[in-house]
Amino acid sequence: MELADLRDLIARHTQHGDVRIGRSATISAIDRVGPPEFSATGTLLVLLAQGAKRLVVGERVHTYRPGEFLVASLDLPTVGNFVEASRAEPALGFSLQLRPELVAELLLQPAAAEVAPSGRVAAAGVGVAPVSADIVDAVARTVGLLDRPRDRDVLAPLYERELVWLALQSPLGASVRQLGTADSALRRVSDAVTLLRERYADAVRVDELAEVTRMSPSAFYRNFQAATSMSPIQFQKHLRLQEARMRLLAARADIAGIAYDVGYESPSQFSRDYRRSFGVSPSQELRRAQETTAA
Repeated sequence: MELADLRDLIARHTQHGDVRIGRSATISAIDRVGPPEFSATGTLLVLLAQGAKRLVVGERVHTYRPGEFLVASLDLPTVGNFVEASRAEPALGFSLQLRPELVAELLLQPAAAEVAPSGRVAAAGVGVAPVSADIVDAVARTVGLLDRPRDRDVLAPLYERELVWLALQSPLGASVRQLGTADSALRRVSDAVTLLRERYADAVRVDELAEVTRMSPSAFYRNFQAATSMSPIQFQKHLRLQEARMRLLAARADIAGIAYDVGYESPSQFSRDYRRSFGVSPSQELRRAQETTAA
C-alpha cells in the first residue's frame, strides 16, 4: 500500500479523535500547529502519513515527515510541536509502543543473528530514518483492522510482531535491538533514567547513577550523553521543569514553594530556567492558568 492510501485510511478513522488498535498501536489526527510543549517520548515507533513534527531532545533536533519514521527507545523528556498541520490537512500519524519483552523475544529467533550488528552499539535514544515500503504496508494492514473487527484481536498481535521485526532490520534497528537486550548500554542507561524520574527533586550524584548502571562514571556519562543528548544534570532539570509546569497549570499559587518542591534551591534560578525553557516566567504561566480556570 502507498503512503497516500495510508493517509486516507487514517483520516477516515480519526474523524472523532484518536483510535487504539490492539494492545500497542494508536492512530491520531492533529488539525493545528501548536507551540512547543514539554512531553515524554515513551518507547515508540512513529510514522506520519501527513504533516510534520519537530522534536527537541537535549541538543538534538529531529523533524520528521511522511516518508520517514521515528524510533524512541528511551522515555526521554522532550520539547515538541507539529509544524505542518491544519484543519484542511491535519497531521495524521501512527504510533506503536515498543515493548522490551517483545523485542527480546524476537531477538531469540535464529534469524535475528543475521540482522544483529557485531559488537556493542551505543545507539541514540531517539532517531529518524527513511521508512521502507514494508513498514508502510505493515502499518496500513494494522490500521485496516479497524474495518475488520472480527479479525482485530487475532491479527493485531501478529502485525505488531511484524512491525517490530521490520524495525529491527531498519536503519534504526540498533536502538530497537538494545531495547530488548538486558545488558545493553541503552538498557543500562534506562535504569538511570528511571532513578532520575523517581528522584527528580533530590541531589543525585553521577557516581551513584553509574553504580546503578554497573558502569564506570566516565563510561556512564559517555553512554548517557550519547543516548539522551543531555548530561544527567540537564536531564534532571528537564524533569523538574516539567513537573513545575504541571503544577503551575493546575493553578497552584505558591511559585517559590513549587521551586523548592521540585528540587531548586533558588526561586530566582528556577524563574530563569523556566523562562528560558517555556518563553514565559512562572508568574505569567500561573496568571494564564488562573485566568483559564476562572473562565
